[in-house]
Amino acid sequence: MTTFNDREKAFENMYAHDQEMQFRIQARRNRLLGEWAAVRMGLTPEETDAYAKAVVQADFEEAGDEDVIRKLLGDMTQAGVDIAEADVRAALEEQQVAARRQFIEAP
Repeated sequence: MTTFNDREKAFENMYAHDQEMQFRIQARRNRLLGEWAAVRMGLTPEETDAYAKAVVQADFEEAGDEDVIRKLLGDMTQAGVDIAEADVRAALEEQQVAARRQFIEAP
């Protein structure tokens, strides 16, 4: 029975680790996405940092990516940037790849 309990504990630990990594990758992706949008809106470096943090916070409003996409589209439209939702979704995917790569390549 001990072997079964050990395996169960190992799987639980692996699942918890995977969930934590997924959360970190998604938070990094959102930060990169915020930086991407800030460049297009012409924000200063200080404003860019604050905006990237705001995008990360926006992801906690509801499950999924729709809250982040809505925020970016609204903010960019308000800033006078002509951008389509498809462009934001494409950037989201690109930043997801970049964020995952950063975690894989991290020492």
